[in-house]
Order: sequence, then structure tokens, then C-alpha cells
Amino acid sequence: MEITSQMVKDLRDKTSAGMMDCKKALAETNGDMEKAVDLLRQKGLAVAAKRAGRATSEGVIETYIHAGAKLGVMVEVGCETDFVAKTDAFREFARDIAMHVAAAAPVSISREGVPEAVLNREKEIYIQQALDSGKPQAIAEKMVVGRMEKFLAEVCLMEQKFVKNPDLSVQDLLNELIAKMGENISVKRFARFQVGVE
Repeated sequence: MEITSQMVKDLRDKTSAGMMDCKKALAETNGDMEKAVDLLRQKGLAVAAKRAGRATSEGVIETYIHAGAKLGVMVEVGCETDFVAKTDAFREFARDIAMHVAAAAPVSISREGVPEAVLNREKEIYIQQALDSGKPQAIAEKMVVGRMEKFLAEVCLMEQKFVKNPDLSVQDLLNELIAKMGENISVKRFARFQVGVE
């Protein structure tokens, strides 16, 4: 199948990948747009994995104040170079993350950051719910494993569905940016402030 410049442009608009990468992906998938998108996402994951060990000592602090000034978020997003920190795509990503944190209220960036006390409290609640519904202890504990997985996916920033595009997780969004920018990028920390809430 002949790969037209319009096909390349359409794929580029969908994925923000480079022109040559789009052309190669379309050639490899015989012009199948959906398969080409998947292929580019997989390559983005590979690039992200390669870059993961690199230090992110540059970056930006971005804020989001919700209408009415009752809710605000501050987020630090790191990258390898000052050049990338100044790009519109990087700044937009940082703003999107701040807005996402305001909307989705994650507990931590990743599973490792969820406080032990929060995990234990949730586990106890799930076990008690299972026991109250008449399940034996062994089955209740197995049920809790699945419910804890779901809970962690809901409270960890990187696993949450991105509020502006629920088809992507925040990690998917980050991987796409890493592939586009060609360097390691990380969400380092965030703080969410809400009037009247500790």
C-alpha cells in the first residue's frame, strides 16, 4: 500500500510523533492507522524505559488554582535539560498534571509512595466488608487482593486515567512526552491544597 503524505500528517496529528517515525510505522503496518498508533505507543514505551535511569535535575514548578480559589495544586515536573523545560509541550504537560491532581486527588505519585497507614486502613475495611457479607476468612483475604489493586490504581497518580483523555493513564501520557522529547521526564512531587480540608 502506498503511504501518502496525508496519512503521515494524520498519524502525526494523532500521536505527535516525528514525521519519519510516522512514515515508518505506517509502512510497517501496511497503512493501518490504528496499528500504527499502537506501534508508536510501544516504541514510546521502549524509549521511556531506556531513559528511565537518567537524572532529571531541570524542570518546572507549575500551579493550578480552581475557579473560586478554594482548591489549588503545585506540581514539580523534572527533565534532563533546561532546553526541554522551556518547551511548550513540557509546560503544557506540567499544567495538565497540576489540573489532573486538582480533579483526581491522588494520594501519591506511585504505589511506593502510598502511606502504610492508608493501605492498612483500606485492607481492614475490605476484609470487614467481605466478612460481614458472610464470606469465610480465606476467601475474604483473596477478595481483598483484587480490591487493593483497584484501590491503588485509583489513588496513584501514574496509574490514574488522565482526566482530559480517559483512554490514557497519566503514565501513558508521560511515556508519549518522553518519546517526543527524547529525554527522561518525571513527576517529582505535588501538593494539593483545599480550603477546609487537611
